[in-house]
Amino acid sequence: QVQFVESGGGLVQPGGSLRLSCAASGSISSIYLMDWYRQAPGKQRELVARISSAGTTYYLDSVKDRVPISRDNAKNTVYLQMNNLKPVDTAVYYCNSVVRIGARVSDYWGQGTQVTVSS
Repeated sequence: QVQFVESGGGLVQPGGSLRLSCAASGSISSIYLMDWYRQAPGKQRELVARISSAGTTYYLDSVKDRVPISRDNAKNTVYLQMNNLKPVDTAVYYCNSVVRIGARVSDYWGQGTQVTVSS
């Protein structure tokens, strides 16, 4: 059974930093895309950052240059380093990954981790 477990959320003051992690476990052949999404109260879930297996990245414009995404393929883990956090960054953050298990390709979601930016 494949699982993605997130960690690293919490309460931080404006201007502070957090590092989110999402680690996969299970019999995984390959992980292609690894994404971070967020969902604020009353809003739709949105893609924050994406990293491909080759290291190509994509960022939401409002977070570009503040939240670098990275991955450790040996550990099947994706990271989101969140810097200079703002109250508008408050949301539940989810990782989503496209995974190959044998001949089957599926996407998996983590359980979410709360990030609250407040003074």
